[in-house]
Amino acid sequence: MKTFEYTCKATLGLHARPSAILALECNAMKSSVTVESNGKTANGTNALELIALRAGKGDVLKITVDGEGDTEQADYDKLQDVFAHIIPEDNNLNIMNVAFFGTKDYDKIYFDELSKDLGDGAYNAELTYFNSRLTSETVHLSEGFDAVCIFVNDEAPRDVVEQLAKNGVRLILLRCAGFNNVDLDAAKECGITVLRVPAYSPYAVAEHAMAILQAANRRLHKAYNKVKDNNFALNGLLGTDLHNKVAGIVTTGRIGECMARICKGYGMTVIAWDKFPKKSLEEEGLLTYVSKEELFQKADLISLHGPLITGEGGTFHLVDAKAISMMKDDVMLVNTARGGFIDTEALIASLKTGKFHAVALDVYEGQDEVVYTDHSDDVLSNDVVARLTSFPQVFVTSHQAFFTREALQAIAADTMENARNFQQGMPYGIAEVVDPRK
Repeated sequence: MKTFEYTCKATLGLHARPSAILALECNAMKSSVTVESNGKTANGTNALELIALRAGKGDVLKITVDGEGDTEQADYDKLQDVFAHIIPEDNNLNIMNVAFFGTKDYDKIYFDELSKDLGDGAYNAELTYFNSRLTSETVHLSEGFDAVCIFVNDEAPRDVVEQLAKNGVRLILLRCAGFNNVDLDAAKECGITVLRVPAYSPYAVAEHAMAILQAANRRLHKAYNKVKDNNFALNGLLGTDLHNKVAGIVTTGRIGECMARICKGYGMTVIAWDKFPKKSLEEEGLLTYVSKEELFQKADLISLHGPLITGEGGTFHLVDAKAISMMKDDVMLVNTARGGFIDTEALIASLKTGKFHAVALDVYEGQDEVVYTDHSDDVLSNDVVARLTSFPQVFVTSHQAFFTREALQAIAADTMENARNFQQGMPYGIAEVVDPRK
C-alpha cells in the first residue's frame, strides 16, 4: 500500500473535470485507489464520489494505492503524474450551449454533475435536454445551440446536417463509438466538427457479448420461464461446451480483443479477421489471423465487432446468405456491433433451416425506431423482433451492451472532454471523426 498527498490548486478545487479525469485513469488500473479529504473517502474509480468530497482550493487530498508488486508501483507513479498535470490552461471561458437529444434519466446521472461547474478549468457547457431523437422532424430544436449531442439511434443524414449548420450548430458530439448515422461528407462541407467516444468500456460490450451468447447457447431465457411455470423438465434446453471450440472474432479493436481474451479464458482456440491485424496479439499467442472466408468456415462461435462501414469492402451485411452458407452447421453467432453487420432476411431464412445452434443479438437491422423506448402497449409495424424471438435458439437484447456504470461515466467524461477540446482549440486525438480545419 502506498500513499501520497496533493493540495488542490485549481480555483474550483477537485471539481467535475478533474474528478472525471481521475476516475477514468483509476478505472484503467489494477490497483485499488481511494481518495480522502475533509473526513470523507471516495473510491477513485467513481467520479460522483470524488465530486462529493467537495474538496476546494487549498484542501489536502490523501491518495492511497493498494495493489501488488510492480503493478502497485506503476499505478502509484501514474497517479502522481496525473495530479501533476490535472490543472488545465484555459484559452476560452465562453459557455458552450449543447442540445442533448434522446435523453434518458440515466444519461443525466453523470452529464448533470459534469456540467454543473463553470469557470477556470471546468467544462463550461450548458446542456438542454430533449427526450426526442434527432431526426428531420426534430432538428429545428437545435436552433441557437453551438453543438448537439446524439446517440446511436439519432439520425443525421445530409438534410439534417445542413439544417444543423443553418441553425448555427458547429459541433456534433457523438456519445458513442459508431458514426454511421452521420453524413460525414455533409458535415465537412458544412464546416461542422464531428467527435465521438471511441472506447468507453470495451469490457462492458465484450462481457455482454459472452453473456447473451451463453444465454442463447444454454437456453437460459427458456429455462427461466419454464421454472416460473413450475416446469422443471430439461427438454429443449440442451447446450454445448465452449471449451475446445473455435472462436472467430471479426475485427480486433479494443472490444474484439477483450472478447478474444474472454474466449481464451473459456479454453477456446481463437482465430480472427481484421483489415488491420495487430501482430502483437499473434505474438503473445492470443489468436491467429485468418481470412474472412476461413473464419466463417472454421469457427464454432462467431462474434462481430467494429464500426459499420458501407461500400465495397465494408462491414455492411458482412454476414449475408453467402457467408452463412460457408459456416458450420450448429454454429453460434453473436452481434454487439451494429445491426447492419447481418442481413436479417438471410439470417431468418437460415434459422428456419436449423443452421444455427445459437444466435445472440444486442443489435439488429431496423432497431432505431424502437430501441430505448417502451412499446409494451403498442402494436409495432416492424415485426423483426417478433420473427427473431420466435426461434428458441435466438436471444435478443435492446442495444444494452454498453450499459454499465463504468461505461456511462466514461461516455459522459469523454463527451464533455471533446466539447472542451473544441472550445479550447485543443487536439481531438482518436475522438476525431470530422475536422473541417483539415
